[in-house]
Amino acid sequence: MSLVAEIFIAFLLVVGGVFGVVGGWGLVRLPDPMTRLHAPTKAATLGVGAVLIASMATMWFRYGIVSWHEFMIALFLFLTAPITGMFIAKAHLHLSWKRDELPPPGPTTPTEWATYGDTAAECAIVTGPYHAEKRSE
Repeated sequence: MSLVAEIFIAFLLVVGGVFGVVGGWGLVRLPDPMTRLHAPTKAATLGVGAVLIASMATMWFRYGIVSWHEFMIALFLFLTAPITGMFIAKAHLHLSWKRDELPPPGPTTPTEWATYGDTAAECAIVTGPYHAEKRSE
């Protein structure tokens, strides 16, 4: 493997490590869940992405093989990280705000928040004895 390839791979690994540390630090140190959700969804995703690209580059430069496993992991990660952030934000919204306390949505959005709307109430998770009876049918 050439020196340029090794420097490129080392750079990607260092960048990935720095992003991972910053993401972990942000998850622990930021004050509330709405600011904390950016740490795992942005910084850690970029960190893991850089490490996966470094792994793909190593396979390519050392063995001449295109490794699709890392590509699929990165694709799955980049598709699911925003969803994780949305669920963290939704959990924070439900734990911290009541429906009447929310500021009104902007003029270009619907008349109520989607997470508190009528359709959200219809999709509520049922727990307790009702759920157990429903499963046994």
